[in-house]
Amino acid sequence: MTVRKPIRPRIIIHGGAGNITEENLPPKRYNEFRSALLSILHSASSRLAKPASHALDVATHAVSLLENNPLFNAGKGAVFTRAGTLELEASVMVSRGFQKRGVGCMGLKRVKNPIQLARELLIRGEEENGGGGQGHCQLAGPYLEGLAEEWGLDMVDERYHWTRRRWEEHKRGLEKERSGDAVLSEYLAQGTVGAVVLDSSGTLCVATSTGGLTNKLPGRIGDTPTLGAGFWAEEWSDETDRRRAAAMSGTGNGDSFLRLNAVRTASAIAHYSHQRLQAAVTQVAGPNGDLQKSAGDRWHKTGEGEGGMIGIELNDREGNVVFDFNCGGMFRAWVDDRGQSRFLVFRHGREHHGS
Repeated sequence: MTVRKPIRPRIIIHGGAGNITEENLPPKRYNEFRSALLSILHSASSRLAKPASHALDVATHAVSLLENNPLFNAGKGAVFTRAGTLELEASVMVSRGFQKRGVGCMGLKRVKNPIQLARELLIRGEEENGGGGQGHCQLAGPYLEGLAEEWGLDMVDERYHWTRRRWEEHKRGLEKERSGDAVLSEYLAQGTVGAVVLDSSGTLCVATSTGGLTNKLPGRIGDTPTLGAGFWAEEWSDETDRRRAAAMSGTGNGDSFLRLNAVRTASAIAHYSHQRLQAAVTQVAGPNGDLQKSAGDRWHKTGEGEGGMIGIELNDREGNVVFDFNCGGMFRAWVDDRGQSRFLVFRHGREHHGS
């Protein structure tokens, strides 16, 4: 009798990507991001280590903590629109186990943790009439927030999400735009936060949340709540009938991700070209990849094409963490093959190893 190898759970989280440099990320700020991401990673990975833990619960827990931390462009630290308003987005997707598999929420103002609303929308999809959400995979605005209230999620006044730092970035960005000054020397958040988790059953989950682009137009919808653009999870059988699965979260210039259906494209490359997921992620989001090329002559002028991806692939019963990016940096933390916590921002340079 053949004893099947157990699936070791894996996790990776990110806190955004863009024109991050040594100059605009001084040591104090770097240490704040490092401490926050490693703390959240520890909390989530501790949950993941418990028997019968589910990837959906762990991923949404991690993203809830990211939403609660004003360092990140999600929830409490979300960026403002041109009109000085906040419009939050979140999504969740699993490789198997739920009818809807993936959902996106957008235009939120009063939900404390948008990722918890996305989770609820996914779970209630198993009920008759979707628990009130019907069979819909994407919902927006006041009616959706009414469902959130009805379902007992934590609701807040819109002012809860306001932070002075994001407000100052909002005003500074508008002023520089009016004066014609370049704004790319400053790191202005244009990314999501996200988590990708593989549990011991072999289920993958990706959870994402964002405030969108700094000074986006009111009503703009980004890649974060759009299936295939900023998030994706699926499983399939390869040519030898082995089980494979992939889940990814994108972060960066969402409009570029939308134009390429970027994350689903990376998964399709791995699926149909029989490549490893790392090669597929690099082809789309790495240096000189599809995202960068999509910006054309606007590259390094408008922020277009900038971004990165994190993900996990499952090959039979082995899970592997992957990531790549084409811009200055991407805040990311993960548990490596030896069980050690790691944190990186840049492609090379400073790194932190945790216990």
